[in-house]
Amino acid sequence: MQHSSNSSADSLISGSAAIFRQAAAAGRDALDSAELGALLSGLAIGFKDGAAPPAVGVRISLNNTREFGMVLSAGLGGPDAEADENNFRKDRASVYAAAALTDAGNFLGLFKRTLAYQKLAGLVKRGGLPHPDAQLMACFERLLALASAYAPGDPAAAVVLRALELDPVHVGDRLVVHRARCEFGAPIAGRLRRPIHKIDKLIHPASIGIIGVSAGSMNFGRIILRNLMGSGYGKERMTIIRPGEKEIDGVRCVESLKALEQKLDLLIVAVAASAVYDLVDEIIDTDAVESVMLIPGSLGETKKSREPAAALALRINAAHAKVGGGPIFLGANCLGVVSHPGSYDSWFIPLERLPKPQKKAERNSVMLSQSGAFMITRLSQNPWLDPRYMLALGNQTDLTHGDLLSYFCERPEIETIGIYVEGFKDLDGLDFAKAVRRAVVNGKQVVVYKSGKTAPGAGGVMGHTASIAGGPTLFESVVRQAGAIVAEDFTSFDDLLYIAGALHQKEIHGKRLGAISGAGFEAVGMADSIESDNFSMEMGALEADTVKRVEEILVAKKLDALVEVRNPIDINPGADDEAHLQITEAFLQDPNIDAVVVGLDPTAPSVRALEESKLRPGYDIKDAKSTVHLMPPIVNRNDKPVVGIIDGGTLYDAMSAGLMDQGVCVFRNCGRGTRALVRYVEARLYADALRKRG
Repeated sequence: MQHSSNSSADSLISGSAAIFRQAAAAGRDALDSAELGALLSGLAIGFKDGAAPPAVGVRISLNNTREFGMVLSAGLGGPDAEADENNFRKDRASVYAAAALTDAGNFLGLFKRTLAYQKLAGLVKRGGLPHPDAQLMACFERLLALASAYAPGDPAAAVVLRALELDPVHVGDRLVVHRARCEFGAPIAGRLRRPIHKIDKLIHPASIGIIGVSAGSMNFGRIILRNLMGSGYGKERMTIIRPGEKEIDGVRCVESLKALEQKLDLLIVAVAASAVYDLVDEIIDTDAVESVMLIPGSLGETKKSREPAAALALRINAAHAKVGGGPIFLGANCLGVVSHPGSYDSWFIPLERLPKPQKKAERNSVMLSQSGAFMITRLSQNPWLDPRYMLALGNQTDLTHGDLLSYFCERPEIETIGIYVEGFKDLDGLDFAKAVRRAVVNGKQVVVYKSGKTAPGAGGVMGHTASIAGGPTLFESVVRQAGAIVAEDFTSFDDLLYIAGALHQKEIHGKRLGAISGAGFEAVGMADSIESDNFSMEMGALEADTVKRVEEILVAKKLDALVEVRNPIDINPGADDEAHLQITEAFLQDPNIDAVVVGLDPTAPSVRALEESKLRPGYDIKDAKSTVHLMPPIVNRNDKPVVGIIDGGTLYDAMSAGLMDQGVCVFRNCGRGTRALVRYVEARLYADALRKRG
């Protein structure tokens, strides 16, 4: 069977090559009607140019996208397809996948989510027609072979396929296309591969140099110097490049890069943007450093600077052809790096404005962001994210999202990776998606937020880090298909990255939820929050033994007359800490429950939730019977996920912090907590499926 499939693909590629040569010889970059018919024949698709549209119009396309290379898509066709795309829920109008990351069977599974497929299935059922799966599978298989043969990025290829649009396609006894177009062009050479192994020098530098430190004022360079010292990086390992000075703040100075006694692992450049161009040439020519951090902004972000910034990027790219690969550059418009293992903080934010206390027993996450301010605000609002490394990419003059994720996806100590994307360099979206897939197969979780979803937002992105923001639907489809958890907004990014870090070591056996609260609205709110666009959890059916065990707890707490055992369960405001947690553990040990969300009811008078109680001295979170003391052992001894909900104001911040400091996953709102859990469970189950597929 495989031999037959390979033979069909070989025949298709050899036949299509002749068709493209014929069109190119005629001076065209698009196939004419006869050539289209011949190409489609190789795809086992009939062609009736201009015929009446079918009852169910399907659109099937291959498009060469700037970010992701060849993308296969399918969905509703015809004149209303664009409107349908905007009006239907996710994956209902169309589905997309990077050709390099899918196969025919996987893509058919995606297509089955669409309204187009469901209409086809209904038509088949009513009309007694052949089932469409075999025809669609064969079509997708041949299109993917075509995508592989004519993908961008191969300068040796004769042509690159730009677009093959089949719309509408009739699915009956065979596939028949009523309108089609195919465009192609010459391949374009891409950027050279960056020597990403040198990222190790960037984040674990044995030596750091700084250019741009003022001897007499507190400029950005001086703030960076102070932060390096304040974060524990030794003065003896630093060198300031500044003519005419012997030392600044106890750190020795040298006249120039040529005066360095040995090669630097990292050079931090904090000079005016106008000085960067000549300085980069000097860095490359002297071969004095392994990695460079470009702090200056405005490079490529304004109309005037785009041309010289592009020329700068070309010079850096050319240096990668040298023996050893030349230096790597992070930035420009780069806030810098925080590397806890590297014992340094190069952000130009004073430490007093953003302390970074350790919130985990072991830091095991990474945050990568084009915007430094995005990381600052995330960390300031939620220090429990607590990344091991934080890197600001800026405008990706050299190192890209794909480069950094390709490096970190192989680091065994990293479990979760959070990424803020404004835009990709050409084809770097594909490298990024491939790295997402490798990370997920390696057992990591990747949470991504992509900005620039609207026209004004895309314009703001271009002005900020000189990025071209691609289409949000395409981005989300491809990256989610690769295995990432894609956040809709800043809040969901915080929630998803936090829950991924908090629950990474827990087992996900299925999607059956247990919900517990002493507040009726909260129990109902949990049940109302178990659906996302593409996935939903369900309320697990409690086993008889669990029901009996919970009834015994309620009797012991004198709540049996007030509470009916069910899921979700409202255990009454009279329940104390112990009642909440005993019932939580009973639910966790039920084989029909895969995860638990428990409302910890901080405002209930029986719960020890205050930092200090004046009405009942000692009846507070310091009490040995408080949730802060009782819940962490329960969480630790059970392998299923538990999410605690503390829905209350600032009075209950200490209770929340006390639990989160001990690794308990806590949210301050039942809707947010449950929705985050649903998205997380969906991603974990999909990741398990990807790992099984290899």
